[in-house]
Amino acid sequence: MGNWVVNHWFSVLFLVAWLGLNVFLFVHAFLSFEKATKYYYTRQILGSALAWARASARCLNFNRMLILLPMCRNLLSFLRGTCSFYRSTLRKQLDHNLAFHKLVGYMICLHTAIHIIAHLFNLERYSRSRQATDGSLASILSNLPHQENYSWLNPIQSPNTTVVYVTFTSIAGLTGVIITVALVLMVTSAMEFIRRSYFEVFWYTHHIFIIYFIGLGIHGLGGIVWGQTEESMAENHPHKCAEFFDKWDDPASYCKPPQFEGLPAESWKWILAPGILYIFERILRFYRSQQKVVITKVVMHPSKVLELQMHKHGFSMEVGQYIFVNCPSISSLERHPFTLTSAPEEDFSIHIRAVGDWTENLIRTFEQQYSPVPRIQVDGPFGTVSEDVFQYEVAVLVGAGIGVTPFASILKSIWYKFQHTDHNLKTQKIYFYWICREMGAFAWFNDLLASLEQEMEELGKVGFLNYRLFLTGWDSNFAGHAALNFDKANDILTGLKQKTFFGRPMWDNEFSTIATAHPKLAVGVFLCGPQTLAKSLSKCCHQYSSLDPRKVQFYFNKENF
Repeated sequence: MGNWVVNHWFSVLFLVAWLGLNVFLFVHAFLSFEKATKYYYTRQILGSALAWARASARCLNFNRMLILLPMCRNLLSFLRGTCSFYRSTLRKQLDHNLAFHKLVGYMICLHTAIHIIAHLFNLERYSRSRQATDGSLASILSNLPHQENYSWLNPIQSPNTTVVYVTFTSIAGLTGVIITVALVLMVTSAMEFIRRSYFEVFWYTHHIFIIYFIGLGIHGLGGIVWGQTEESMAENHPHKCAEFFDKWDDPASYCKPPQFEGLPAESWKWILAPGILYIFERILRFYRSQQKVVITKVVMHPSKVLELQMHKHGFSMEVGQYIFVNCPSISSLERHPFTLTSAPEEDFSIHIRAVGDWTENLIRTFEQQYSPVPRIQVDGPFGTVSEDVFQYEVAVLVGAGIGVTPFASILKSIWYKFQHTDHNLKTQKIYFYWICREMGAFAWFNDLLASLEQEMEELGKVGFLNYRLFLTGWDSNFAGHAALNFDKANDILTGLKQKTFFGRPMWDNEFSTIATAHPKLAVGVFLCGPQTLAKSLSKCCHQYSSLDPRKVQFYFNKENF
């Protein structure tokens, strides 16, 4: 529990503050519209549905203001790399940007539902009071004339006008329908299944957010909720004149017919600043993506993996960072994230595995030897949690399949650092676990691991890097062959001195061993892999961390981009 608090105290504090602000804004707006004299006459028609609609609108504006900020990747990278306040525990919270983006999206969905339901009640009550002939206050208010220079309260101008007609012909109604449909498309296309299996569908649909925000800016201009003007309240104060509504037209009465005004549009004020910030973010990303990229080497690896080694003037990176790649000949709009597999000391490279239409088309294009090398656009690099590897005395790196890429960058950087005798590494020990389904996958970084083995031996640092390779998919014939050759110096699968294990790691045993070997150190656990594996590792981090903060502590970090 103690380690969980150390890892997540800032996240919990931030979420509590965010939820608290949502509650405060909702309650404050609700009470304002439920009690304010300005809306007394409006409540005579709409009842409490008025307060529900406006309170949810206030929360919607607040969360729409926040929804774009977690996607300003340059801003997050700046905070991660420049501001010392964000070091260690606080800095790591920046890696939860996607999780917070989703939470804000869910909150928007919740308040959108409340807002829509409340306004459906409002429109129904507007319609009912417009059709009423009972002489009630609501009926009188709804029948105030719709004339120039004479304000009115009920937006439904005729008893024959239906709610459906108002919904699809008014500015507020039509834009409300448009932004609701856009929101539904964005949320449904962002589901895990669609995002992983049909990334292109997710990518294109999610960019409807442009229509969403344009519609949002227009939505408030044609509001259907009106309140009494300040000047009118001097001639018709509801607390004095409401009960004499049947005498409002009497010239001798001191109570004049009330006049009303629409609420000023507010949505654009909430989204203006983050919108400008996001526009600058996209301009910067577009500018960087237009800079020339030279492909220096193309390597086709087993298991449909393409390695691209590239050079770009002024490109500067840190270990574990990622870039967005665009290939205009395949799609002029799509940009996909890939972790850099190179070290900062060399030209940058990425490994691309065929997992969808876009990656398959890209690999197929590079496989065609007689066609010109396609042009590549690169945006980035952007920071990730893996940048913090060298901040820990002991690091545990866990890669699943192609998820090994950020750790390839780290291992290469270690190799370069050990080339210089004046290197200053805080890290004393690295445990590296690579879990693959296919035997051919280990060939992606065989040369790197072999070089590291040799380098550690020559420098007398054999114990610095402890790596283990796990194969989860194999046939019985190969397993038998491997068992017969287990006594050989090198592994028959990889050619490395470290033998390949068949099956999955027993994480309890691994963490117990690490905790025993480093009883007083901070251990950073880094994962690039599936969520199921993340849950197992996070649980082990909490389980094997000591309650005494002076003893071993495991800090879990997961790649998210």
